[in-house]
Amino acid sequence: MADGGGRWERRTVLRRAGLLAGGAVLGAGATAQSAWIADRRLPLAGGPASATLGSDRQQVGDGGVSVVWAARTEQSLVALTFDDGPRPHWTPMVLDTLDRYAVPATFFLVGQWAWRHADIVRGRLGRHEVGNHSWAHHDLARHDAAEVHDDLRRSHDAITEAAGVAPRLLRPPYGHLGGAVLHAAARLDYRLVLWSLQMVERQYPDDPAGHARRIVAGVQPGTILLAHDVGDDRRLVALRGLPDLITGLRDRGFTFVTVSELLRRASLSRADG
Repeated sequence: MADGGGRWERRTVLRRAGLLAGGAVLGAGATAQSAWIADRRLPLAGGPASATLGSDRQQVGDGGVSVVWAARTEQSLVALTFDDGPRPHWTPMVLDTLDRYAVPATFFLVGQWAWRHADIVRGRLGRHEVGNHSWAHHDLARHDAAEVHDDLRRSHDAITEAAGVAPRLLRPPYGHLGGAVLHAAARLDYRLVLWSLQMVERQYPDDPAGHARRIVAGVQPGTILLAHDVGDDRRLVALRGLPDLITGLRDRGFTFVTVSELLRRASLSRADG
């Protein structure tokens, strides 16, 4: 009887241990879910997900905002865009390459960097255009509409001062859209611009030519191409391959335009059709 009792006792201990382990896993999952919910700042009303601000009349400019990933066109047009600058080490290199090949591009500038490094872009953006990429590259989808508006307004003013022209395009950091971002974009009369193709530098370490061939092969008419003019050294693969990318796309018959020009030509094309 003693042996049998011992076996049952061991089974009970193992069963209880299993239940405890399962509970720990469930508890960890619940904790992660709770953290996620807390991070989203429920209730939704008035938070990051809300595209309204209070119960009074909404101050939203023309009352609407568009979001674009690419242009619908059969013309061989491509828009090259650069995020996160300007910064001293990389942005001048990008501008030098674009000048050498007479390529226009769209720079989505971070307001604090435009304010600190205005000398980098001042006088060098004649063929280019600028967009707003927030004040400090925080995730705007985590903030409410008033906070997002204040962030973008501050960045807007800094970019306008540095570039000599007011941005009319907005690319939120990480491409994260929330209701608050939409509300602030409408309020500031921005067009939201994402992308349909981006650089994949990590897949081509130390191979700028290979990376350029990959991107050239992936571009289609109306592509908005995402690159960066700041970052760690791995991103230099894309920047060092810019000459090959430019010549490769031109060999395919593509013309480089700014985002606004791309959208304008695509719109005219559809109207004529």
